[in-house]
Amino acid sequence: MKFSVIISCLWLWRNTNAFTFTSTACRSVISSNSKSCQMRESLSGYRKYELKSTSLLDVSTDEDNTESKIEPRNDSSNLKTAKSYLDDGFVFGLEGSGLVRPKGKVAQIVVEGDSLETKPHQVAIVTVTFMNHLFFLLRSIAQLNLINHDNVPLTFVQTIVTIVSSWIFADLGSGVLHWSVDNYGNGRTPIMGGIIAAFQGHHTAPWTITERGFFNNVWKLCIPFGIPTVALISILSGPAHPIVSLFFTVFCTMEILSQEFHKWSHMTTSQLHPFVRTLQKYGVTIDRTPHAKHHLAPFEGNYCIISGICNEPLDKSGFFRRLEKIVYDMNGVESNAWKLDPALRAKTLKGDFSL
Repeated sequence: MKFSVIISCLWLWRNTNAFTFTSTACRSVISSNSKSCQMRESLSGYRKYELKSTSLLDVSTDEDNTESKIEPRNDSSNLKTAKSYLDDGFVFGLEGSGLVRPKGKVAQIVVEGDSLETKPHQVAIVTVTFMNHLFFLLRSIAQLNLINHDNVPLTFVQTIVTIVSSWIFADLGSGVLHWSVDNYGNGRTPIMGGIIAAFQGHHTAPWTITERGFFNNVWKLCIPFGIPTVALISILSGPAHPIVSLFFTVFCTMEILSQEFHKWSHMTTSQLHPFVRTLQKYGVTIDRTPHAKHHLAPFEGNYCIISGICNEPLDKSGFFRRLEKIVYDMNGVESNAWKLDPALRAKTLKGDFSL
């Protein structure tokens, strides 16, 4: 009996200690897990804070994966990026433009969205524009003949003189236009942005123009020299002054065609039609050799591209340098030619306008 009681007491004591040990161990494990969870939550919060406060990293979470992913992000403030033709101060050919002039006769698209393919809307715009200009041309001659009381010889002489005068002034106008779009503005400039980008980009890839069809090549110039311009001038001049309407109709037509004459000046002799070579030979349109002088950096002269008849007097007189000085004095904007050639800038600011 006593032995049984002793055995029972020993069994109870053993199991009581085991229970106590087990309970203590469980509490220790639970406490440890709790502290571990708290630590993980703390570290996780710190990690997220650290990532959010870092300027070069982003945290993103996948729907199928709860773990945070680290993705690199470009910091534009720390990277030196090339300027775009849409940015102020961008100069094709200047260091940082990101464009390199290819060697040989290589066509290169430098303006985003541009194409060498002729599109239906280009054909439509050019066709309608020239039909309109032809209408105003014939209308002006008819009105002039009416004023001359059907004196056809007099009307003929006046028409020829007006056309030749307009052709000369159109060459001057093409030079002023060419100078302005080569040296000022960018792809974002209102109305003229597309023309500016095309002309400035042409310095980087001059052979590209030879790959363009007629409609693709000239359609952009139908915007400033198209139907609204000619119609407005004709309406303002009225039927009593048909020579004014005739003059500006021819002028605008020549400005549109100037880009095609320009293309011819970049083509080889074998590529040109004999009629075109004749026009170039007699100075009706700009020849290849005179225009080649313009494509020497900093592109500061020989801007006229219809016949080129005005290039020599304009360059010798320093006409465009004087204009650049006036623009600079008015608003502090430097021409692209100055940016490409600091010596030209210094010389012009001193009052030396010669080339």
